[in-house]
Amino acid sequence: MPTKTLRIPTADGHADAFAAFPDGGGRHPGVLMYADGFGIRPVLRDMARELAGHGYYVLVPHLLYRHGPAPVVELPAHIGEEDRPAVFARLMPLIEAHTAERVLSDADAYLGFLAAQPEVGAGPVAVTGYCIGGLYAMRTAAAHPGQVAAVAAFHGPVGVDGPDLFSKITAQVHLGHAEGDVTPEAFDELNQVLDAAGVDHASEIYPGTIHGFTMSDTDAFSASGLKRHWDRLIPLLDRTLAKGE
Repeated sequence: MPTKTLRIPTADGHADAFAAFPDGGGRHPGVLMYADGFGIRPVLRDMARELAGHGYYVLVPHLLYRHGPAPVVELPAHIGEEDRPAVFARLMPLIEAHTAERVLSDADAYLGFLAAQPEVGAGPVAVTGYCIGGLYAMRTAAAHPGQVAAVAAFHGPVGVDGPDLFSKITAQVHLGHAEGDVTPEAFDELNQVLDAAGVDHASEIYPGTIHGFTMSDTDAFSASGLKRHWDRLIPLLDRTLAKGE
């Protein structure tokens, strides 16, 4: 599986990034993958490789590059419950400084860079995100309706921006919620807002999961939740992105 370490020019500097794409040459549909708050690390590289194996060029940018290259906070190999408070105490001020304006400015740079890669085919792209990256993925899709054909967010706070965000999305959407993140009432309300905004979406609660369930290097990990995530994500991309260039 070919991989690259890259530097993406942005309005505020350069974002380091990781990319994975299929063997055998050719051009492939592009996927922009936003990490969770812990950022680029081995588990994200593994997930990018897994997705690339299904025929996609996957770009994973370092979202907090303004504070230095990844990792901006030293992470244990396994992020257990005993580690989370100290890690988040250092990460949260950086995440809070990553404003919506910064997200959108960076999204412009990431999508432009992705489209320019020689391994990426012409045509629409997809955006996927995890945790806070799920919100960034939705913001990116809303800001680039002509370019983003699919967006998927997993255990992310996607309802934060409300109807104004959803009304701008033309992509097909999949939302995979952790059971521990959302009440049935909040879930129903979110889906009603999506319906009212005319968003083509599938939104579901993944049974028996808690926040962060896709990440195998945390105590939140759910093997069944991760499998369900792939079972939803890959068909979404296959439906919306044209392969074979």
